[in-house]
Amino acid sequence: MANKKILFIASHRKDRSPGQRYRFEQYFSFLQENGFDCELAYFLTESDDKVFYSPGNIIKKFLITIRSASKRMADVRRAGQFDIVFIQREAFMMGSTFFEKQFSRSTAKIVFDFDDSIWLLDTSNANKMWQWMKSAKKTSKIIALSDIVFAGNRYLAEYASRFNENVKIIPTTIDTKSFHRIEEYKNSDIICIGWSGSHTTIKHFEAAIPVLKKLKYKYGARICFKVMGDPQFENKDLCIKGIPWSSATEVQILSTFDIGIMPLPDDQWVKGKCGLKGLSYMALEVPTVMSAIGVNPEIINDGVNGFLAASEEEWVDKISSLVESFDLRKKLGANGRETVVNRYSVESQKNNYLNAFNELMKR
Repeated sequence: MANKKILFIASHRKDRSPGQRYRFEQYFSFLQENGFDCELAYFLTESDDKVFYSPGNIIKKFLITIRSASKRMADVRRAGQFDIVFIQREAFMMGSTFFEKQFSRSTAKIVFDFDDSIWLLDTSNANKMWQWMKSAKKTSKIIALSDIVFAGNRYLAEYASRFNENVKIIPTTIDTKSFHRIEEYKNSDIICIGWSGSHTTIKHFEAAIPVLKKLKYKYGARICFKVMGDPQFENKDLCIKGIPWSSATEVQILSTFDIGIMPLPDDQWVKGKCGLKGLSYMALEVPTVMSAIGVNPEIINDGVNGFLAASEEEWVDKISSLVESFDLRKKLGANGRETVVNRYSVESQKNNYLNAFNELMKR
Protein backbone atom coordinates (compact mmCIF):
# COMPACT_ATOMS: atom_id res chain seq x y z
CA MET A 1 0.00 0.00 0.00
CA ALA A 2 1.32 3.43 -0.95
CA ASN A 3 2.20 5.90 1.80
CA LYS A 4 -0.16 8.72 2.64
CA LYS A 5 1.19 12.18 1.79
CA ILE A 6 1.39 15.22 4.06
CA LEU A 7 2.14 18.75 2.85
CA PHE A 8 3.52 20.86 5.71
CA ILE A 9 2.74 24.56 5.22
CA ALA A 10 5.11 26.88 7.09
CA SER A 11 7.14 30.05 6.64
CA HIS A 12 10.72 28.80 6.91
CA ARG A 13 13.04 26.28 5.31
CA LYS A 14 13.98 23.14 7.25
CA ASP A 15 16.19 23.68 10.30
CA ARG A 16 15.75 27.46 10.15
CA SER A 17 13.02 27.86 12.77
CA PRO A 18 13.28 26.25 16.22
CA GLY A 19 9.48 26.41 16.47
CA GLN A 20 9.00 24.39 13.29
CA ARG A 21 11.71 21.92 14.23
CA TYR A 22 10.30 21.22 17.68
CA ARG A 23 6.65 21.19 16.56
CA PHE A 24 6.85 18.94 13.48
CA GLU A 25 10.14 18.66 11.56
CA GLN A 26 11.71 16.23 14.02
CA TYR A 27 8.82 13.79 13.41
CA PHE A 28 9.44 13.48 9.66
CA SER A 29 11.54 10.30 9.76
CA PHE A 30 9.18 8.61 12.23
CA LEU A 31 6.15 9.47 10.10
CA GLN A 32 7.95 8.21 7.00
CA GLU A 33 8.64 4.89 8.72
CA ASN A 34 4.96 4.61 9.60
CA GLY A 35 3.30 5.27 6.27
CA PHE A 36 3.38 9.05 5.75
CA ASP A 37 5.54 10.89 3.20
CA CYS A 38 6.31 14.42 4.34
CA GLU A 39 7.00 17.51 2.21
CA LEU A 40 7.74 20.97 3.59
CA ALA A 41 6.39 23.95 1.62
CA TYR A 42 7.98 27.22 2.78
CA PHE A 43 8.26 30.64 1.19
CA LEU A 44 11.06 32.58 2.96
CA THR A 45 14.55 31.84 1.65
CA GLU A 46 17.79 32.52 3.51
CA SER A 47 18.27 35.81 1.64
CA ASP A 48 14.63 36.77 2.29
CA ASP A 49 15.21 36.30 6.03
CA LYS A 50 17.90 38.96 6.17
CA VAL A 51 15.54 41.49 4.63
CA PHE A 52 12.24 40.46 6.18
CA TYR A 53 13.37 40.50 9.82
CA SER A 54 15.36 43.73 9.74
CA PRO A 55 14.06 47.32 9.94
CA GLY A 56 13.28 49.22 6.74
CA ASN A 57 13.62 47.71 3.23
CA ILE A 58 9.93 48.41 2.53
CA ILE A 59 10.10 47.81 -1.22
CA LYS A 60 12.11 44.60 -0.85
CA LYS A 61 9.68 43.34 1.79
CA PHE A 62 6.78 44.09 -0.52
CA LEU A 63 8.43 42.12 -3.34
CA ILE A 64 9.11 39.20 -0.98
CA THR A 65 5.45 39.23 0.02
CA ILE A 66 4.30 39.11 -3.62
CA ARG A 67 6.72 36.29 -4.42
CA SER A 68 5.63 34.38 -1.32
CA ALA A 69 1.98 34.69 -2.31
CA SER A 70 2.81 33.20 -5.70
CA LYS A 71 4.55 30.24 -4.04
CA ARG A 72 1.61 29.65 -1.73
CA MET A 73 -0.84 29.78 -4.63
CA ALA A 74 1.18 27.03 -6.31
CA ASP A 75 0.79 24.97 -3.12
CA VAL A 76 -2.99 25.48 -3.25
CA ARG A 77 -3.13 24.20 -6.82
CA ARG A 78 -1.42 20.93 -5.85
CA ALA A 79 -3.12 20.42 -2.46
CA GLY A 80 -5.35 17.70 -3.92
CA GLN A 81 -2.27 15.54 -4.48
CA PHE A 82 -1.91 15.20 -0.68
CA ASP A 83 -3.97 13.37 1.93
CA ILE A 84 -3.23 15.94 4.64
CA VAL A 85 -2.31 19.62 4.58
CA PHE A 86 -0.64 20.57 7.87
CA ILE A 87 -0.70 24.34 8.50
CA GLN A 88 1.69 25.60 11.16
CA ARG A 89 0.44 28.91 12.65
CA GLU A 90 -0.72 30.35 9.30
CA ALA A 91 -0.42 29.74 5.57
CA PHE A 92 0.57 33.33 4.82
CA MET A 93 1.82 36.33 6.79
CA MET A 94 -1.12 38.63 6.00
CA GLY A 95 -4.38 38.95 7.94
CA SER A 96 -6.46 37.20 5.29
CA THR A 97 -7.44 33.51 5.52
CA PHE A 98 -7.64 33.26 1.72
CA PHE A 99 -5.07 30.47 1.41
CA GLU A 100 -6.43 28.47 4.33
CA LYS A 101 -9.91 28.59 2.75
CA GLN A 102 -8.49 27.36 -0.54
CA PHE A 103 -6.72 24.46 1.18
CA SER A 104 -9.93 23.52 3.02
CA ARG A 105 -11.78 23.25 -0.31
CA SER A 106 -9.32 20.61 -1.54
CA THR A 107 -9.76 16.89 -0.89
CA ALA A 108 -6.98 16.97 1.74
CA LYS A 109 -7.70 16.88 5.47
CA ILE A 110 -6.57 20.05 7.25
CA VAL A 111 -4.42 19.98 10.40
CA PHE A 112 -3.78 23.29 12.16
CA ASP A 113 -0.89 23.49 14.63
CA PHE A 114 -0.04 26.38 16.96
CA ASP A 115 2.18 26.91 19.99
CA ASP A 116 1.64 30.58 20.88
CA SER A 117 -1.25 32.94 21.61
CA ILE A 118 -1.14 34.03 17.98
CA TRP A 119 -4.66 35.48 18.07
CA LEU A 120 -3.04 38.25 20.13
CA LEU A 121 -0.91 40.40 17.85
CA ASP A 122 2.75 40.47 18.93
CA THR A 123 4.61 42.02 16.00
CA SER A 124 8.41 42.26 16.11
CA ASN A 125 10.01 45.72 16.31
CA ALA A 126 11.38 45.29 12.80
CA ASN A 127 7.87 44.96 11.37
CA LYS A 128 5.69 47.19 13.58
CA MET A 129 4.62 49.21 10.55
CA TRP A 130 3.05 46.06 9.03
CA GLN A 131 0.82 45.38 12.04
CA TRP A 132 -2.20 46.92 10.30
CA MET A 133 -2.07 44.03 7.82
CA LYS A 134 -2.58 41.46 10.59
CA SER A 135 -5.95 40.29 11.93
CA ALA A 136 -6.75 39.19 15.49
CA LYS A 137 -9.68 37.12 14.17
CA LYS A 138 -7.56 35.12 11.71
CA THR A 139 -6.57 32.33 14.10
CA SER A 140 -10.12 31.46 15.13
CA LYS A 141 -11.17 31.33 11.48
CA ILE A 142 -8.36 28.91 10.59
CA ILE A 143 -9.23 26.74 13.58
CA ALA A 144 -12.86 26.56 12.43
CA LEU A 145 -11.77 25.52 8.92
CA SER A 146 -9.59 22.65 10.18
CA ASP A 147 -10.37 18.96 10.58
CA ILE A 148 -8.16 18.71 13.65
CA VAL A 149 -6.17 21.19 15.76
CA PHE A 150 -2.86 20.48 17.52
CA ALA A 151 -2.45 22.87 20.46
CA GLY A 152 0.82 23.17 22.35
CA ASN A 153 -0.70 23.44 25.83
CA ARG A 154 -3.98 23.46 27.78
CA TYR A 155 -4.49 27.24 27.52
CA LEU A 156 -4.22 27.12 23.72
CA ALA A 157 -6.48 24.05 23.59
CA GLU A 158 -9.17 25.83 25.61
CA TYR A 159 -9.09 28.70 23.14
CA ALA A 160 -9.22 26.39 20.10
CA SER A 161 -12.12 24.39 21.57
CA ARG A 162 -14.32 27.46 21.23
CA PHE A 163 -14.16 27.09 17.45
CA ASN A 164 -13.47 23.40 16.82
CA GLU A 165 -14.43 20.32 18.84
CA ASN A 166 -11.54 18.17 17.53
CA VAL A 167 -8.56 19.56 19.47
CA LYS A 168 -5.58 17.59 20.77
CA ILE A 169 -2.84 18.82 23.09
CA ILE A 170 0.53 17.98 21.55
CA PRO A 171 3.27 19.57 23.69
CA THR A 172 6.36 21.06 22.12
CA THR A 173 8.95 18.30 22.32
CA ILE A 174 12.71 17.75 22.31
CA ASP A 175 14.46 14.94 20.44
CA THR A 176 16.34 13.63 23.46
CA LYS A 177 18.26 11.10 21.36
CA SER A 178 20.19 13.91 19.67
CA PHE A 179 19.66 16.58 22.32
CA HIS A 180 21.93 15.36 25.12
CA ARG A 181 25.13 16.48 26.81
CA ILE A 182 28.32 15.53 25.02
CA GLU A 183 30.10 15.16 28.35
CA GLU A 184 29.05 14.93 31.99
CA TYR A 185 27.80 18.08 33.74
CA LYS A 186 30.85 19.39 35.62
CA ASN A 187 31.63 21.91 38.32
CA SER A 188 32.84 25.12 36.65
CA ASP A 189 35.22 27.70 38.06
CA ILE A 190 33.08 30.44 36.48
CA ILE A 191 29.32 29.84 36.51
CA CYS A 192 27.68 30.70 33.19
CA ILE A 193 24.08 31.93 33.37
CA GLY A 194 22.56 31.57 29.90
CA TRP A 195 19.48 32.46 27.88
CA SER A 196 18.42 31.35 24.40
CA GLY A 197 15.76 32.88 22.20
CA SER A 198 15.54 35.20 19.20
CA HIS A 199 15.43 38.86 18.22
CA THR A 200 11.65 38.78 18.80
CA THR A 201 11.94 37.51 22.39
CA ILE A 202 15.10 39.33 23.48
CA LYS A 203 12.80 41.78 25.30
CA HIS A 204 12.06 38.98 27.78
CA PHE A 205 15.76 38.61 28.54
CA GLU A 206 16.15 42.38 28.88
CA ALA A 207 13.48 42.37 31.61
CA ALA A 208 15.82 40.17 33.68
CA ILE A 209 18.80 42.54 33.43
CA PRO A 210 18.15 44.18 36.85
CA VAL A 211 18.31 40.70 38.43
CA LEU A 212 21.49 39.84 36.56
CA LYS A 213 23.12 43.11 37.61
CA LYS A 214 22.40 42.30 41.25
CA LEU A 215 23.92 38.86 40.79
CA LYS A 216 26.98 40.37 39.10
CA TYR A 217 27.42 42.81 41.98
CA LYS A 218 27.11 39.91 44.43
CA TYR A 219 29.41 37.40 42.69
CA GLY A 220 31.66 39.47 40.43
CA ALA A 221 34.04 37.41 38.28
CA ARG A 222 32.58 34.18 39.68
CA ILE A 223 29.73 34.39 37.14
CA CYS A 224 29.31 35.29 33.46
CA PHE A 225 26.39 35.53 31.03
CA LYS A 226 25.58 34.23 27.54
CA VAL A 227 22.77 35.11 25.13
CA MET A 228 22.11 32.89 22.12
CA GLY A 229 19.70 33.72 19.31
CA ASP A 230 20.10 37.47 18.79
CA PRO A 231 23.61 38.27 17.49
CA GLN A 232 22.78 42.01 17.50
CA PHE A 233 22.27 42.10 21.26
CA GLU A 234 24.93 43.72 23.45
CA ASN A 235 25.14 44.69 27.10
CA LYS A 236 28.49 46.15 28.07
CA ASP A 237 27.73 46.25 31.80
CA LEU A 238 27.29 42.48 31.81
CA CYS A 239 29.93 41.83 29.10
CA ILE A 240 27.37 40.17 26.79
CA LYS A 241 27.63 39.94 23.00
CA GLY A 242 24.84 37.90 21.46
CA ILE A 243 25.64 34.59 19.74
CA PRO A 244 23.70 33.53 16.61
CA TRP A 245 21.48 30.44 16.81
CA SER A 246 22.00 27.51 14.46
CA SER A 247 20.85 23.92 14.68
CA ALA A 248 24.47 22.81 14.15
CA THR A 249 25.83 24.59 17.25
CA GLU A 250 22.77 24.79 19.51
CA VAL A 251 23.54 21.76 21.70
CA GLN A 252 27.21 22.69 21.99
CA ILE A 253 26.46 26.26 23.12
CA LEU A 254 23.62 25.35 25.49
CA SER A 255 25.89 22.75 27.09
CA THR A 256 28.20 25.57 28.19
CA PHE A 257 25.41 26.97 30.38
CA ASP A 258 25.69 26.13 34.08
CA ILE A 259 22.27 27.69 34.73
CA GLY A 260 19.53 28.37 32.17
CA ILE A 261 16.95 31.12 32.65
CA MET A 262 13.54 31.70 31.09
CA PRO A 263 12.14 35.04 32.31
CA LEU A 264 8.70 36.01 30.95
CA PRO A 265 6.28 38.92 31.48
CA ASP A 266 2.94 38.12 33.10
CA ASP A 267 0.58 38.78 30.19
CA GLN A 268 -1.96 37.00 27.97
CA TRP A 269 0.55 36.27 25.21
CA VAL A 270 2.83 34.39 27.61
CA LYS A 271 0.02 32.04 28.72
CA GLY A 272 0.29 30.43 25.29
CA LYS A 273 4.04 29.82 25.49
CA CYS A 274 5.03 26.15 25.57
CA GLY A 275 8.22 26.36 27.63
CA LEU A 276 10.62 25.52 24.79
CA LYS A 277 13.58 27.48 26.17
CA GLY A 278 13.30 25.82 29.54
CA LEU A 279 12.80 22.37 28.03
CA SER A 280 15.90 22.74 25.87
CA TYR A 281 18.01 23.58 28.93
CA MET A 282 16.48 20.75 30.95
CA ALA A 283 17.10 18.20 28.18
CA LEU A 284 20.82 18.99 28.49
CA GLU A 285 20.78 18.65 32.31
CA VAL A 286 21.19 22.41 32.74
CA PRO A 287 19.43 23.48 35.98
CA THR A 288 16.66 25.83 34.95
CA VAL A 289 14.91 28.84 36.50
CA MET A 290 11.63 29.88 34.84
CA SER A 291 9.01 32.53 35.49
CA ALA A 292 6.14 31.08 37.51
CA ILE A 293 3.51 31.72 34.84
CA GLY A 294 1.82 30.06 31.88
CA VAL A 295 2.68 26.40 31.28
CA ASN A 296 5.88 26.63 33.34
CA PRO A 297 4.34 25.42 36.64
CA GLU A 298 3.16 22.30 34.77
CA ILE A 299 6.74 21.62 33.66
CA ILE A 300 8.62 22.59 36.83
CA ASN A 301 8.13 21.06 40.26
CA ASP A 302 9.78 23.87 42.19
CA GLY A 303 12.98 22.76 43.88
CA VAL A 304 12.78 19.24 42.40
CA ASN A 305 13.49 19.50 38.66
CA GLY A 306 14.13 23.24 38.46
CA PHE A 307 13.05 26.51 40.05
CA LEU A 308 10.09 28.83 39.54
CA ALA A 309 10.48 32.53 40.33
CA ALA A 310 7.78 35.20 40.59
CA SER A 311 9.56 38.24 42.00
CA GLU A 312 12.93 39.88 41.53
CA GLU A 313 13.91 38.74 45.02
CA GLU A 314 13.00 35.12 44.18
CA TRP A 315 15.02 35.27 40.95
CA VAL A 316 18.10 36.50 42.83
CA ASP A 317 17.69 33.99 45.69
CA LYS A 318 17.10 30.94 43.51
CA ILE A 319 19.87 31.66 41.03
CA SER A 320 22.16 32.37 43.99
CA SER A 321 21.42 28.98 45.51
CA LEU A 322 22.43 27.36 42.21
CA VAL A 323 25.59 29.45 41.88
CA GLU A 324 26.66 28.38 45.37
CA SER A 325 25.92 24.63 45.14
CA PHE A 326 27.24 22.27 42.47
CA ASP A 327 25.31 19.39 44.05
CA LEU A 328 22.03 21.32 43.73
CA ARG A 329 22.80 22.25 40.12
CA LYS A 330 23.57 18.64 39.27
CA LYS A 331 20.47 17.26 41.04
CA LEU A 332 18.03 19.70 39.43
CA GLY A 333 19.70 19.25 36.05
CA ALA A 334 19.39 15.44 36.18
CA ASN A 335 15.76 15.62 37.33
CA GLY A 336 15.02 18.14 34.59
CA ARG A 337 16.38 15.80 31.95
CA GLU A 338 14.20 12.99 33.32
CA THR A 339 11.10 15.22 33.09
CA VAL A 340 11.78 15.99 29.44
CA VAL A 341 12.43 12.34 28.56
CA ASN A 342 9.22 11.18 30.23
CA ARG A 343 6.80 13.94 29.19
CA TYR A 344 8.24 16.34 26.61
CA SER A 345 10.38 14.20 24.31
CA VAL A 346 9.73 13.03 20.77
CA GLU A 347 9.89 9.47 22.09
CA SER A 348 7.14 10.15 24.66
CA GLN A 349 4.79 11.87 22.17
CA LYS A 350 5.50 10.29 18.78
CA ASN A 351 2.72 7.69 18.99
CA ASN A 352 0.18 10.34 20.05
CA TYR A 353 1.28 12.33 16.99
CA LEU A 354 1.00 9.33 14.67
CA ASN A 355 -2.34 8.19 16.12
CA ALA A 356 -3.85 11.62 15.49
CA PHE A 357 -2.95 11.37 11.79
CA ASN A 358 -4.23 7.80 11.53
CA GLU A 359 -7.52 8.73 13.22
CA LEU A 360 -7.88 11.67 10.85
CA MET A 361 -7.49 9.34 7.84
CA LYS A 362 -10.35 7.16 9.13
CA ARG A 363 -12.82 10.06 9.44
